[in-house]
Amino acid sequence: MRDPRETLEELEELLIQLRERPESTVILVEGRKDRQALACLGIGGEIVQVQDAGGIFGVAEELARNGQEAIVLTDWDRKGGQLAELLRNALRANGVRYDDSIRARMSSLGKKEIKDIESLPAFMAYLVQCASSVR
Repeated sequence: MRDPRETLEELEELLIQLRERPESTVILVEGRKDRQALACLGIGGEIVQVQDAGGIFGVAEELARNGQEAIVLTDWDRKGGQLAELLRNALRANGVRYDDSIRARMSSLGKKEIKDIESLPAFMAYLVQCASSVR
């Protein structure tokens, strides 16, 4: 495993980016537990559960209508990867600007230990514990 302090710092940077995103930027997640995990990590604003919001194209069309941008934050397991690909295609087709770099970086930081958004709070707590015992 990488140095837990470095991993923690990088994850905290990503969370700050999510917290400080423009108000018009929506975070797209898979399910309710993902929304709860982000809320637990202090991330507010508009977070849309793709499965509950009229499907992938419904979400993309809604964002296009409202002139909003998106952050694709699906899990990094196989299903999440497929959903991210479908979302990117739908957003692109509707002319919606999106960012999936945060998902990619989270995936590379946590891929050995976790595979989904809902595990982030526990992973962060684990890293904090590891980092404090390393000093």
